[in-house]
Amino acid sequence: MRKRPVALLLCLSVAACSPQAQDQIARNAARSAITPVVQDRFPGVPLQPAIDCIIDNANAAQINALAADAVLGATESTAQIVTDIVSKPETLTCLAAEGLPALLR
Repeated sequence: MRKRPVALLLCLSVAACSPQAQDQIARNAARSAITPVVQDRFPGVPLQPAIDCIIDNANAAQINALAADAVLGATESTAQIVTDIVSKPETLTCLAAEGLPALLR
């Protein structure tokens, strides 16, 4: 299976990075897992502000799970994690502050 060597390479390259670089790599990978979920589950919501709010309000375990899903492929678990993050009051506040102005432009 082609995805396993990619996942192994990603793990090895992340292990050699600083904690800040590891976090940024994980967040970037998580973004690619979040994007199709937001497009599918929340049509009409401005994509980039929504993804930023989700990433900014996810905890480390959620970021890591989403990053793994980006490598291995999105599952129903991916959608559930995104829904859980979107349900947080902080995320809803962010979406109202960042997403609504984007809709009004």
